[in-house]
Parts: sequence; C-alpha cells; structure tokens
Amino acid sequence: MEFILPFQITPAQDKISYHQKIFFIGSCFTEEIYNNLKSLKFDVLKNPNGILYDARSIAYALNSYIENKHYVAQNLFLQDELWHSWQHHSFFSGIKKDEVLATINESQSKANAFLQNASWLIITLGSSYSYQLKETHEYVANCHKAPASLFDKKLAVIEDTKSEISHAIQNIKVFNPGIKIILTISPVRHIKDGIIENNRSKARLIELAHSVSEEIENVFYFPAYELVIDVLRDYRFYKSDMMHPNEIAVNYVLEKFCDTYLDQSSKKLIKELKTLLSAMNHKPFQKETIAHGKFMQAQYEIAEKIYRDNPHIDLSKEMDYFSDYG
Repeated sequence: MEFILPFQITPAQDKISYHQKIFFIGSCFTEEIYNNLKSLKFDVLKNPNGILYDARSIAYALNSYIENKHYVAQNLFLQDELWHSWQHHSFFSGIKKDEVLATINESQSKANAFLQNASWLIITLGSSYSYQLKETHEYVANCHKAPASLFDKKLAVIEDTKSEISHAIQNIKVFNPGIKIILTISPVRHIKDGIIENNRSKARLIELAHSVSEEIENVFYFPAYELVIDVLRDYRFYKSDMMHPNEIAVNYVLEKFCDTYLDQSSKKLIKELKTLLSAMNHKPFQKETIAHGKFMQAQYEIAEKIYRDNPHIDLSKEMDYFSDYG
C-alpha cells in the first residue's frame, strides 16, 4: 500500500559543486539550509541584512548589494536606546551609531564581492505581507518592535512583487552574467498573520516564484514548501511552536535538495565529510588508550587525503583536532 502521494522532483541539469559559491537570502528557513551546507564546508554566504521575509525587502536588499550601497547616519533611527536600520535585522542594532553603520557597510561590501563571484543565488520567500511606515511611506524589512500604529500592513499584489523580484534578478544577471538562481518558498507558517491569511500569502508567493522561473532564463523553482506541507504534512515534523519545521523536516528537504542539485563528486564528498565530522564529535571514554590514538591517526589521514584532493575546502580545524594522536 502507498501511504503518501508520489512526489518526484526532476533532477536539475545544472549542478552545484564544491568549487562554487552559493549566496543565500530570505527567511529563517534559508538559514536552516545554509547552516547545514556551511557545516559541510560549502562556500556560502547568508542574509547580509539578516533574515528577510517579504519579496519587496529581498529585492531591495539584492539591489543594494549590486550597487554596494553605503549607509549613512540618516538611514538609522533611535528607539529604546538603540540605533536601528529599517532594512536590517536587529542583529545589526546597537548603542553606538558609528559601530552600527560600520557593521552594516562591512556586510554590504562583503555581499557585493561575494555576489559578483557567486555561481548560485538561492532566494527563499517567506511572506507576501509587508509593512510601510505611515509617515514616510517607506517599506521596512524589520519593524524592530516599534508601535504597530506607525505602520500600514499590506498584502502584496502578485504583479507588483513579480515586477520587483524580476527587476532585481535582471540586475543581478547584468552584475554577474554567469549566476544561476533558485527560488523557493519557506514552509514556515506565519500564524501571527492568521492561518487563512498565511495560506493566501503563500499562494501568492508560489505563483510569483513559478511565473518568474518560467519567464527568466537560469531561474529555477525548488519545492521546499511542498515537501514539508504536502509530503511530510504532519505536525510532528514541526517544532513545538507548530510554525517552524524541525530538524527531521529540514534534513529531509536538504536531502532532496542535494539529490536534485548536487553533482556526483559533491555527493560523494558529502558522505566522506559526514563520516569525518561524526568521528570528530565522538567522545572517547579513555583518551590515553592506544586504540584511541590509532583512531585519531586514522581520522587525521582521512582528513589529510580529503584536503589533498580538495584543497579549496578548509579542513584546518579538523586536521588540528585529529593531529593530537601522540
């Protein structure tokens, strides 16, 4: 008997390899996938503005990286003793204005350089809702817990967000002609908007992503949302807040992503690295035994061989750890 509907993802013709740089931007689910690939030694960069949810904020941020926008004091505001940027996560906020600006502009420069040389850009859209300051009509990426009375909450029109994302993507393709782009929808439920409202929001993002990927060359759609909502489709695959996919769900989506987009050499290398990293997390009962020394030496030789075959991968931490086998 079949207990789930068949769900096949066509393997991508263009593959990701360890030699390539991958730029991630978007919702907190982006960070989950990034963290996994980062731990597996991929050359990755995530969310230079911090977590972003709506398509308008993502498009704005991408355009700012292309032009290497330099933020100035007028771009910040003071609230609750901290300086904030409406376009950045509170991670960037701080007591000293100059330090906040320096951190933001350093992140901008890093994003500009990385995006220019990236082979892949992965955009995860989280919500169709955005917030606009009533006083200035500026759209914000983060409200920083400012009073709700300062904002108008708006459900984006598909045609508007499609235009903004498409324009940003076209700018990126001029900036970096060889880049390939993957659009995906976050399976995180924005329950604070309401269940019905969340589904309406996600529906608009799905239509946006499919439409853009069908119309622009080298833009692809990966069904992370459908894998969680339609294949796993159970609250046991969510954390206790019932909104964020748990570790099992994230690993499942990552497995399908790797099956779809990674080349064979990268898949083989992942297996080797997972074995090595698992050995590194091994906690011996008796470090002084000859057996443990031999184990450490064997793992060091494995790490050394992986690095010799893949000098672009940083295994210095692992090799330092396993070198202590005397």
